[in-house]
Amino acid sequence: MSPIAETTIAANQVADQPAQPAAVRHHPTLAERRSLSHHLAAVTPGLLLTSAVAGLAFALRLLPGVATFSPLILAILVGMAFHNIVGTPIWAKPGVTFSLRRILRLAIILLGLQLTAAQVVEVGPVGLGIIVATLLATFAFTTWMGRVLGVEPKLAQLIAAGTSICGASAVIATNTVTKAHDEDVAYAVACVTVFGSIAMFVYPLLPGLLHLDPHAYGLWSGASIHEIAQVVAAAFQDGQQAGEFGTIAKLSRVILLAPLVIGLGLMAARATKRTGAGEGSNTARPPLPWFVLGFVALVGLNSVVTIPHEAKAGLVLLTTFLLSVALAAMGLETDIRKVAGKGMRPAILGALAFLFIAGFSLTLIKLIG
Repeated sequence: MSPIAETTIAANQVADQPAQPAAVRHHPTLAERRSLSHHLAAVTPGLLLTSAVAGLAFALRLLPGVATFSPLILAILVGMAFHNIVGTPIWAKPGVTFSLRRILRLAIILLGLQLTAAQVVEVGPVGLGIIVATLLATFAFTTWMGRVLGVEPKLAQLIAAGTSICGASAVIATNTVTKAHDEDVAYAVACVTVFGSIAMFVYPLLPGLLHLDPHAYGLWSGASIHEIAQVVAAAFQDGQQAGEFGTIAKLSRVILLAPLVIGLGLMAARATKRTGAGEGSNTARPPLPWFVLGFVALVGLNSVVTIPHEAKAGLVLLTTFLLSVALAAMGLETDIRKVAGKGMRPAILGALAFLFIAGFSLTLIKLIG
């Protein structure tokens, strides 16, 4: 058979075959390129608004007395004030949604560059065991107490995550799985901010009273105070050794954000499958937070590759800004009246969770040393 005939038969066979999936044979068409351009044009105004709110949050920290608050907290407060006084414009909605989803996930991935496996090793098996036990016990206690108090399960989970791991960052990361209302996220962030701030001022008064040496005090601060900035502020007031070890202990605790969020995603997926929700359809299946694997991958990269100090400082600033953009978007969708409508029960839950994590971790440190 001639080469021309073979080519003709092969072409006919290809023509007779069913069309391949779009993922295999896809090439961007003119219409798709126009759609992408239209999407970018739609999200840009809202993205500029959330970025401006985040920038204002950074600027506010230059005021006397405001620097003790992280830009994440200030961003959600400014966003809420704007939304409830001025109102979030309709034209900003696509960009606000983009900030809540894409920007948030990117920021959580970049958090991995602030951690290394060596930091976990430095805490030691005993210290790490105390941190893990405290996290699990606090999360379990908070979700259980939420049921006792009648707090909505999703809100209770957010308060549990923020208290047991790393404050506002853990709240918004956990919400990628829980899918709670923005008002729930704002309430949870408020809880961990208030009680973490209380810890920041109260803890430095206690090392002598509780007979804690700098190592034990640093471990206690890192294992129980909510935000990284709050840990740094509280731990260094007892000296350089306490401050450094408290910071390392806290960063080791942050690493546990990844398994917690993935675990919650798997539990949600199993619960949906067990109840039969969405059977025959994928739309109701809770998505697993695969972006957290990106977080883990960057922790691994940061553990084997030495990133220059200047570059790392810039990445830390960029990550904080992106998280602030995401929380600004959260504030721009939060109705204060709805938050107030949640009542005092979630606040009581946040207080009990704070007292539990402080007491439980201190007890373990005293017993185990």
